[in-house]
Amino acid sequence: MLRKYHGGNLSPKVLVLRTAGTNCDYETEYAFQLAGAETELIHINQLITGKAHLGDYHIIAIPGGFSYGDDIAAGILLANEAKHKLGNHLHTFVGLGKLIIGICNGFQVLVRAGLLPGIDSHISQRATLAMNTSAKFECRWVRLATQESPCVFTQGLKRHVYLPVAHAEGRFTAPAQVLDQIELDRQIVFRYVTSNGCSPGYPDNPNGSLLNIAGICDPTGRIFGMMPHPERFLTRCNHPRWTRENLPAEGDGFAIFQNAVAYAKQNFANG
Repeated sequence: MLRKYHGGNLSPKVLVLRTAGTNCDYETEYAFQLAGAETELIHINQLITGKAHLGDYHIIAIPGGFSYGDDIAAGILLANEAKHKLGNHLHTFVGLGKLIIGICNGFQVLVRAGLLPGIDSHISQRATLAMNTSAKFECRWVRLATQESPCVFTQGLKRHVYLPVAHAEGRFTAPAQVLDQIELDRQIVFRYVTSNGCSPGYPDNPNGSLLNIAGICDPTGRIFGMMPHPERFLTRCNHPRWTRENLPAEGDGFAIFQNAVAYAKQNFANG
C-alpha cells in the first residue's frame, strides 16, 4: 500500500491555485500531500486581494479543469489574471528558485501567460495549445517518453510512463524558431509515443502536437507544464488494468510530485 511520506523536518508548502471551473484541485492537493507536502487550496481572488501571499509557499500547482469555462480559449482568462494582476509576484516567486507546475488546463495557463516556454526575459506568449486535430475532446490513456531535460519534476523518472489525458485544446504548436530553441535547450520533457516507443500518429498522439510534445519546462527546469494528468495515476489502483496486471504500488505520476517535494526540502530547509 502506498503511504504518505513523512521524512525530514520541513514540509514544503504547496499552493494549489483554483478558480471557477477548476476541477482537479483536490486530486492535485492529495498527490502533494501523499508526497509529504503541506497544501492549501487558494482561490486566485485571495491572491489578488492580498488575503494570501505567494511568498508563503514553495510550490505553485495550477491544476486541470476548465477555468472560467474555457471561454474564448482554454486557460486564457486565468492566464491574463495571473499575468496582469500577479505578474510581479510571480516574477519574484520564480526568481527565488521556487517551483511551478501546470497540469492540462494549468499547462494552458502557463503557456498563455508567457511563463512557458520562457525562452526570453519578457513574459510574452510564444506558443499555444490549440484545438486537437481530431476536433473533439480526447479522454484516453497515453504512453509518454521521458526526455533528457533540466526539469526538476522528472529527474530520475523512468524512461516510459503511462498517464491519462482529458482535453480538447492540447495541440502544442509554436513558430519554427521557438520549436528549434526548445529542442536546443532540451526543454521538451515528455513526448507522446506508441507502445513500442515509436513516433506516433493519432490516437497515440491524441491532439496532434508538433514534435509529439506532451510537456515542456522553462530553461531552468523549475517551471513545468504537461497535458497528461500525473495526479490521476498515483497508485496501482488508478491503472485501467490494475486487476489484471502485476503492477508496482506507485503509479507513474507519483514520482513527479515526490521530486518537487524533495527539491523544496533540499533548497528551502529553513523555510
